[in-house]
Formats: sequence, structure tokens, C-alpha cells
Amino acid sequence: MFGVTTSDDYRPVAWMGRYPVDVTTMLVGLHIALAVIGCVLFAAGTSVLSYLQFDSTAVFYQGQVWRIVTYAFVHSPAGLLWFAVEMYMLFVFGREVERFLGQRAYVVLYLILLIAPSLLLTTWGLWQPTALAGSPALHFGIFVAFATIYPRVELFLRIMAKWFALILAAVYTLQLIAYHAWSELAVVWTSIGAAFLFVELRGAGPELAWWSNVKARIGPKPKIRVLQRTHAHRAVEPDDVYASIDPILDKISKSGIGSLTANERRQLNRERERLLKKSE
Repeated sequence: MFGVTTSDDYRPVAWMGRYPVDVTTMLVGLHIALAVIGCVLFAAGTSVLSYLQFDSTAVFYQGQVWRIVTYAFVHSPAGLLWFAVEMYMLFVFGREVERFLGQRAYVVLYLILLIAPSLLLTTWGLWQPTALAGSPALHFGIFVAFATIYPRVELFLRIMAKWFALILAAVYTLQLIAYHAWSELAVVWTSIGAAFLFVELRGAGPELAWWSNVKARIGPKPKIRVLQRTHAHRAVEPDDVYASIDPILDKISKSGIGSLTANERRQLNRERERLLKKSE
């Protein structure tokens, strides 16, 4: 929909007739099924859901470590409207992130966004008890990952994805500050930072000068080699997009996207943006 996959790991997990089922589709189905079950349990007046929400006190003093994971699958009946929007965003943007990163990397990203906030709140609970339920921050992190991969894609009202992510992050932040919800604010920005850094570390996001300088200082220094003078090669024509990125895609399929050099990543991003402009 928005671009081409750069992974050799994008294959349907299963098929329903002629329709492929990917990891994102399975996650959406799981969340919806658990939301329905949660509504039934809430109507029945049972207290099962309270044992699934994150509670730093229960994790620390009662050893209920499953709460670190299960909190994201507890959906309140009072927030079903936002839950529907959340699932729509996960289905649309999560599939594109999965397509670009590949299934293994996408599952790792989802697990990081699932566990990192609860681990932060567990540490926070040493000073102040914390609680958490639901998955808005987790799935907002998926949208941030999409906006990092495709920052210039135009969404609603022809606003680019990067500006949409910044606007939503600002609104989200102001709302939490107004209610003094400091632990929830920390969760949101943990998800934003984790999603952005995960994509950047895989070389799939936009090039950042300061990040390139940090990697250049930390990484090993290149050895100086004397190269023989070669004849100038014909420059690739701007319209010859696929011929220019085929060697890069072959390299990704063999060694992974992390094997690309900085120049190859820049070229891949340029050709991806050119394809997006042609499709408009």
C-alpha cells in the first residue's frame, strides 16, 4: 500500500480461503476477542479482570508477574469507541510496519512496546504504586514506527505521517499533564522512544545527522586502502528505480537490513520516496 517490503520474512502465517492472515491480523483478532470476553465478565460482575491489570504492588509483593504482559489485553467497556479506533490504526499501520520490517522484527517490536512500559512502572513502583490497563500507548507506538518508516506519506487531510505523529503525541502529552498522570505520560513516551529507536537502529527510518555522528564515533574506524583508478560508470537514470535498488534488496534478503551501509540506506530511502511520489 505505502511501499515495498525490504524483508525476506514477510509471508502469511495462515490463509482464510483466499485471504492471507498476517501477525497484525491475528493481534487485532486477539484484542477484539478479549474485549468481548471482558465486556461479558464485566457485565457478570466478576473480578477476573482485576487480576490481569498491571499493579506494581501485586508484582512486587505477591509475585503476580503475568500482569507485566496481560495488562494490555484488558479493555474497559467504557472505552470501546477509542478501542475501535485503536484497532483500526493497528490493522492499517501495523500491517505496513510488519511488511517492511518482516515478521520476526515486527514481533520483537511488539514485545518491546508491550513489556518496556510495565517494566518502567515496576521500577517506578519502588517509590510510588502504579497501575495500568489497556493498550493505547502500545498501539500508538506502532503508529510512530510507521511514521518513522514513511515520514512523508500523506494521510488524512493530506497531512504527512510525521506531522500526524507529532500532533497526536503533543495532544496526548498535554492531556496527561492536565490530569497530572505522570506515570501514564512516562508510558506514552517510553512507547514513542522505543518505537522510534527500534526502527532507526534497523536503518529503516530517516537519516539523522546527530545519530550518524554518534554511530561514527562509537563504531570501528574504517581502514585506509589504496584503490586503483577506475573508469567512470554510467550514472543510473532517475527513472530506473528498480534497477538501482535491486542490489540493495538482494543484500537485505541475504544479510538483513542491518547489513546496509549509510549510503545504501540513503539510496533506499530516496528510491522509496520517489516511488511514493510516482504513486500519487
